[in-house]
Amino acid sequence: MPSPERSMGGTRLYRQEHVVFLKRISTAKEVLGFSLQELQHFISHIDMLESKKADYKKVTNPRERMEKLNDMIKILDGQLELLEEKVRKILIVQTELVTLKERGRSAIKKIEAELLKK
Repeated sequence: MPSPERSMGGTRLYRQEHVVFLKRISTAKEVLGFSLQELQHFISHIDMLESKKADYKKVTNPRERMEKLNDMIKILDGQLELLEEKVRKILIVQTELVTLKERGRSAIKKIEAELLKK
């Protein structure tokens, strides 16, 4: 993220691009549960994507524009891979929790059946 400008009094002056960037990072950390290493990887992808977008806007040749778009798609594929891996891990944990819950309910039913016999 580029450093924000400062006012005469030294206060940071954040532009909209800073706010958007910080929201992406916040979402990646809080909602997706990214580790510091995953966040760094995610941020590097965002930076590369922004750079490629800027390059794309400067180019007028259709072939070069296609190349820039393909570069952006590769970066997006990298971000999607990160998310897909996170989803896989979440699904594994979810499956384990569901299994434990079912075992707990099964144990409760057995105990209830034993209590009814007495």
